[in-house]
Amino acid sequence: MTNNIKWWQKAVVYQVYPRSFQDANGDGIGDLKGIEQRLDYIQKLGADVIWLNPIYASPDKDNGYDISDYEDINQKFGTMADFDDLLEKAHDKGLKILMDLVVNHTADQHQWFIESRSSKDNDKRDFYIWRDPVDGHEPNNWGSFFSGPAWKFDEATGQYYLHLFVEGQPDLNWANPEVRQAVFDMMNFWVDKGIDGFRMDVISLISKPDGLPDGEVPNNGEYGNSDKAVANGPHVHDYLQEMRQKVLNRADMMTVGEASGVDITNAARYANTDGSELNMVFQFEHMGLDNNPNPALSKWYDKKVSLVDLKENLSKWQNELAGKAWNSLYWDNHDQPRAVSRYGDDRPEYRVVSAKMVATLLHFLQGTPYVYQGEEIGMTNAYNLKREDFDDVEIKQAFKYLVEKTKLVDENTMLNYVHAKGRDNARTPMQWDDSENAGFTTGTPWLKLNSNYDSINVQEALADKNSIFYYYQKLIRLRHDMPIITTGIYELLDAQDAEVYAYRRVGKKDQLLVINNFTDQKLTREYHVPSDAELIISNYSDDQGETLRPYEAKVYLFKK
Repeated sequence: MTNNIKWWQKAVVYQVYPRSFQDANGDGIGDLKGIEQRLDYIQKLGADVIWLNPIYASPDKDNGYDISDYEDINQKFGTMADFDDLLEKAHDKGLKILMDLVVNHTADQHQWFIESRSSKDNDKRDFYIWRDPVDGHEPNNWGSFFSGPAWKFDEATGQYYLHLFVEGQPDLNWANPEVRQAVFDMMNFWVDKGIDGFRMDVISLISKPDGLPDGEVPNNGEYGNSDKAVANGPHVHDYLQEMRQKVLNRADMMTVGEASGVDITNAARYANTDGSELNMVFQFEHMGLDNNPNPALSKWYDKKVSLVDLKENLSKWQNELAGKAWNSLYWDNHDQPRAVSRYGDDRPEYRVVSAKMVATLLHFLQGTPYVYQGEEIGMTNAYNLKREDFDDVEIKQAFKYLVEKTKLVDENTMLNYVHAKGRDNARTPMQWDDSENAGFTTGTPWLKLNSNYDSINVQEALADKNSIFYYYQKLIRLRHDMPIITTGIYELLDAQDAEVYAYRRVGKKDQLLVINNFTDQKLTREYHVPSDAELIISNYSDDQGETLRPYEAKVYLFKK
């Protein structure tokens, strides 16, 4: 593999959630011109690629993941001319642009769906998944990912349409070749503009199982598990291979598929090194390790992950994909809580050192790292947000369903769960400085700011040579400069150690020893570090050998 390294294997991706990044026109919503203003900042960090969350025309029932026109820009973010300017200026600075591709579903206001629902014999009827009622009810027991049923009855035509997400996101029928060709034509519109790749939203769900059978109903649950029923369907790999031939082979593109429900075997097919489908996938196994033991509550929980479980899972993906497929590496994104709050310790005395530790663990693994906006300055979960402050449809639906309808949890417990796992933790505006609204906008922010922006912000980080920002900058530089981080073999040490995550990366001549204390305690560990080993990065200013201070992280380089 060392002789055939692809550019995206050494790259680091910086994810921008446009509506929360930078507002240039004062309306309280981030926009394309705002992103353009901050390109120098992303370049300074050292990232290679900017992944943009959806910027397409949308009624915004799910913050842009309900698209009404794939070839137009959401007017809240600007115009197509603004996008063209952003793409040109990013390329001028050596930054690539990765677009978010949302093609499992559209908005119900997309012209395809407007035509589809107009009558049963419309040319676009089969662009979506319509079914007759069964005994006066939904065609099967599938539940929506956002609570409630995954089917919506349409009075005009007397049939249900499938929506695995909100009602306003009807699922496309990928079994229809006309749908696939329409999607590929749209993708080629963006390829022709010169974009550098696609992040593909819930791409593992596009092939529905034959016959749409019922899903397994979890304990205390009302609906069947549609994720398990739909993920990695019978024709998903056929569709992606067709996409590869008709779109992706036209340029040197980077592709990453969000693959809910994926396992190692399927991941090795999605991201096979033969290049027949995608470059890598986002898998979610490590994201579910801290889920609620009650399946009906799913992600909603506030307990920390077991380090032994985390090691086992990350090591499985490192070892079993090695030489077969490529990993994506991430702790957080627009759908996950803040990394330092979830995996580190966001108390003031430990936030900086634990954020660096969490970053160290991830960035020395094999794969392509993704940094979510604000992660590089240690932004935390937004504990100041109350129920009335939340914007996220998933959070709102969870309160309605779990607190009010099924009464599985009380409101205070649910608020604790949301403060731990809710998506709005990641969506609060970017904290640029300590001025009003954190330098994000001169208007009223679309979502309430995290109240700690006066002390946690970019201005502070850039002024402090020991900040989390400069630590990330160094991690990225090391990845660019040291082939062993890309190609070295991964070896876990002390799998049952519940306090320290240590591993090696082994190359032909050198090896790296990566040590991470996941506790707020002083510990002692002996890893037999050679006397001539070089300490290449650490989150403390000195090295105390076998003594590991709270959340200490350090990486040694030495000869084999």
